[in-house]
Amino acid sequence: MSNIKEREKFDDYEVLDDYNFPGGVRGRFYEPKKIPVSLRLDNDIILFFKKMASEKKVPYQTLINALLRKELQEV
Repeated sequence: MSNIKEREKFDDYEVLDDYNFPGGVRGRFYEPKKIPVSLRLDNDIILFFKKMASEKKVPYQTLINALLRKELQEV
């Protein structure tokens, strides 16, 4: 019962119309994981990765990314 009473304290909470963050930096903690790019590859390469991706049930872009990452580690 006490949990319900404690939650009732917050039921009347309202968001203010305006907040002031004078020292705030937009996007300070945001770091995108993936960056969309346009890349032109030969048709047979795409078909190969799409077929392999279908067999492994993963997106073909994930396979291409893994191959590129592996090659970078070997350099």
